[in-house]
Amino acid sequence: MRVMETPNAADSTPDDAPENTGIAAQDWAQASAEPQYRAAVIDLLGALAYGELAAFERLAEDAKLAPTIDDKAELAKMASAEFHHFERLRNRISAIEAEPNEAMEPFAAALDEFHRQTAPSDWLEGLVKAYVGDSIASDFYREVATRLDTDTRDLVLQVLDDTGHASFAVEKVRAAIKADPRVGGRLALWARRLMGEALSQAQRVVADRDALSTMLVGGVADGFDLAEVGRMFSRITEAHTKRMAALGLSA
Repeated sequence: MRVMETPNAADSTPDDAPENTGIAAQDWAQASAEPQYRAAVIDLLGALAYGELAAFERLAEDAKLAPTIDDKAELAKMASAEFHHFERLRNRISAIEAEPNEAMEPFAAALDEFHRQTAPSDWLEGLVKAYVGDSIASDFYREVATRLDTDTRDLVLQVLDDTGHASFAVEKVRAAIKADPRVGGRLALWARRLMGEALSQAQRVVADRDALSTMLVGGVADGFDLAEVGRMFSRITEAHTKRMAALGLSA
């Protein structure tokens, strides 16, 4: 579930950000001539593809907690959008002559564990996880996308697009807090836990894959230096705070 209702990390990029250069100014045909970059992109697409498949599965589970038929139908529609994103990523991996299952497999255990550790206990926690938790990972991937070739960047940004969950989640959570203000404290604590788990997951995904980590720190493409890493996490944290405010929760 992808959220763009409030400003995200990519939207918060400073006005003096540099113009695209190097690989970020090339298309896939040019950029993929660098073997390490090609391997990093396959890793990235594999992680995203499995993430979309997991999101589809989770939405189907969350629908069981929905209090009304209309709510179940809304989640079913969003699940369909997530599966469509998964198919686009899987097809792209095949198109660049990689095997989709092999690309996704290295990330399955970590993502499954993340979702196991952050399984919502009720309908409202599920909405907050979708709106806040998933969006932190999406902001991270949007930041990474600025370093990618033009073809891959376009695809990544498209599959991170909102599936319609933003306004739906905000409406339902704010209504629940209005009906029972005590709900707000519990959900705020839940959202803080999600923030920590999501950032840890993103770090694990990168650290476990040499090609991907090398790309991000500048080994190939225009990677982040240490100062930019700090700015990146500041933008992600700022976007998280704004999403919390939209829900009526304190960060």
